[in-house]
Amino acid sequence: MPVNYMPSGAEYFRFLPEIILTLVATAVMMLASVIGPRNRGLLPNLSLAGLFAALWAAVAGYSNPGPAFHEMLLIDGFSTFFRVLVIVVGILIVFASGQYLRREKAEAGEYYALLLFSIVGQCILASANELMMVFIGIEIASIASYILAGYLRDDKRNNESAIKYFLLGSFATAFLLYGVAWIYGLTGSTNLTEIRRILNTREIAPSLALVGASAALMFVGFAFKVSAVPFQVWAPDVYQGAPVPVSAFLSAGPKAAAFAVFLRVYMTAFEPISDRWSPIIWISALLTMIVGNFAALRQNNIKRMLAYSSIAHAGYVMVAITTHSSVGTAAAMFYLAAYAFMNVGAFAVVTHFARQGEQYLQIDEMAGLAKRQPATAALLTVFLLSLIGVPLTGGFFGKFYVFKAALDAHLIWLTVLGLLNSAVAAFYYLRVIVVMYMHEPGESTESLQPLGAGLKTAIWISAVATLILGIFPAHVLNFAGKSADLMMK
Repeated sequence: MPVNYMPSGAEYFRFLPEIILTLVATAVMMLASVIGPRNRGLLPNLSLAGLFAALWAAVAGYSNPGPAFHEMLLIDGFSTFFRVLVIVVGILIVFASGQYLRREKAEAGEYYALLLFSIVGQCILASANELMMVFIGIEIASIASYILAGYLRDDKRNNESAIKYFLLGSFATAFLLYGVAWIYGLTGSTNLTEIRRILNTREIAPSLALVGASAALMFVGFAFKVSAVPFQVWAPDVYQGAPVPVSAFLSAGPKAAAFAVFLRVYMTAFEPISDRWSPIIWISALLTMIVGNFAALRQNNIKRMLAYSSIAHAGYVMVAITTHSSVGTAAAMFYLAAYAFMNVGAFAVVTHFARQGEQYLQIDEMAGLAKRQPATAALLTVFLLSLIGVPLTGGFFGKFYVFKAALDAHLIWLTVLGLLNSAVAAFYYLRVIVVMYMHEPGESTESLQPLGAGLKTAIWISAVATLILGIFPAHVLNFAGKSADLMMK
């Protein structure tokens, strides 16, 4: 970058969501140290105000798309889609967290500050056009997530969750950095667009095998972040040990941002060598679906079941990536949006049901929920049916477009095996529905209190969004399709 380079006002405007979230997160930390316990409710309200302001800025930034800060960031339809998605996920998590934190007597400003800082990193990942910015975004998002996973310091499960996440995450990031260093040594650039130009011109044709090795090393880092096989072992333990709202957040926001940069890097910089990395992602997608679904069949703890389910859904998204096409990219974008809402909604219901100390997390303990709280059971049913892929839900169209993209790319066997995996998944989701509706209520459901206002808001927004994406998918899919076409040009 030239020494005398000065960013323009338009560039700062394109980066406005991250600026707003950083300032609000800092303000939340400062206020937390001076306000009394009676005013703790100011912190989530301030966080929500910051998130809504950032949401407006992300949408407004799309009115003037383009690069920022010497093309290190790129604001286009693709980045706007994922920035809006992760910010909306953050809003839902703030709504879902208040009741939980009060119940656990753990209301503190650092929780909301860490949440906002993690979203800053995710927004950077969504718009990164430079491998060093990818690393910075990953670190900002990850460090905050590591701390959130161990937020309840006196809970041994939280401590174990955080240390596993941190150690394995650091190890995976080292592979990513090694891949970045290697591609820089081969091409002399870390800019995604420039790397693609160099690979297209075959200026380093003798070193293409090493470029493939670089792509494989970076795949390790991205596969860890999206919990793809064989780098998924952290997810069940971390999701089970972390606070339920944090598990919801990890399964939706960071995963969506990681897939955003996964798509950006492999569909732009490494697109010219797609024949080298496609087989690896093909195999990983299949194994991810198989491991996630068959492991989920054996789970009795609902958080752990949803964790393995999250692994399986990462496999479905990777099917779309394997197509290395704009249709597949659009399908992955739509699927991630639908998955974010249905998974956050399901975890939000679990947050309500678990109660203090997360003492009720066994699937059998949800017996008779439909008789005690029919609306809550109905909403959870909507989320579970969407996770299965039942029509009129977002999950149905998500899977439909993913497998259609795979068929268009002539990935017949991967499509067939993916559909069979979807059939397997129906069993463990339907098991929860059967327990809620067909078993008699027990002690765990008799003591259940009504939903709090914030939690109810998060659940209802998630349910409405899940149904809207299932009934009126065209607008989101059209936007995703146009964004994917522009990104891959």
